[in-house]
Amino acid sequence: MPQSTRLFPALLPNHPCHPQVVAYYFKQWQGFHMPFHRHDATEIMYTIHGFCEIEIQLSPTRTERVRLKKGEFILLNANIAHRLIVEDDEPCRMLNVEFRFTPHQGVMPSLQHLAAEEKQLNSLLEVQTAYLVLRDPDEVYHVMKSLVLELDKPADKSEFMIQLLFAQLLIRIARLRRESASSSLVQSEWYVKKSMDYMHQNYDREIQVKEIAGAVNLHPGYLQRIFKAVTGQTLMAYLTDIRMEKAQMLLLETDIPIADISDYIGVGSRQYFHLLFKAHTNLTPTDYRKSMNTHKHMYPEGS
Repeated sequence: MPQSTRLFPALLPNHPCHPQVVAYYFKQWQGFHMPFHRHDATEIMYTIHGFCEIEIQLSPTRTERVRLKKGEFILLNANIAHRLIVEDDEPCRMLNVEFRFTPHQGVMPSLQHLAAEEKQLNSLLEVQTAYLVLRDPDEVYHVMKSLVLELDKPADKSEFMIQLLFAQLLIRIARLRRESASSSLVQSEWYVKKSMDYMHQNYDREIQVKEIAGAVNLHPGYLQRIFKAVTGQTLMAYLTDIRMEKAQMLLLETDIPIADISDYIGVGSRQYFHLLFKAHTNLTPTDYRKSMNTHKHMYPEGS
């Protein structure tokens, strides 16, 4: 198999290395047709807003064109000829990061060592493809922004922090690839998963179905239907389960006053929280804390 068909052809098992950023930039594009070019760095091209197309020349007789929209990105192998196309009526804002692999040094584990501990990363490093296109739920973009902000620090940037963020970036991409490749989620299942993620991140405040639907760009009624079809639960029932699990953890593992627990889980009324908790566990919050503390004293960890 030609070297160019592997996403990371420069990586060798017996030559520990780490990624090193060589270029990075935000750029607003409009009405731009880039000529074909290639460079000796692997590139991540992330679409922040709008639309663009990437044309990739895989051989003298074969090209492929990929259309990217907001929240999608391409990871492109080094030395692959490619060009960016942005139309006049569809401007596009992007974040690009280019990197090479250099011999390992410092206290941060090498990329190969990290891959040995993180099987999804290992799979990404071994993938046989010239490029990879993925949809991001903001996780990759968040890490990319943190990385370039650290790189931009004039005096006190930390090389260790840069390596740490880049390791996180590659692991995030690897996990996205695993989800995309292994689960083969149909569109409705993808929206359900993103809705679940949103609720797990926002259970501590009052949220409504229309807000969850807005976060995944769906009509509230349609999201309600597909969520119930996939999970067997309504959105609010799932959210209540999350909140009750968090309440149990807070009652068991912290000294937060019971009267304040409702504020930590997004249930504004203390009386309503007590009713929900009793329905979920058959115990009042006070009885739950007492019974669980008694159990911990009778059966301490490690006994």
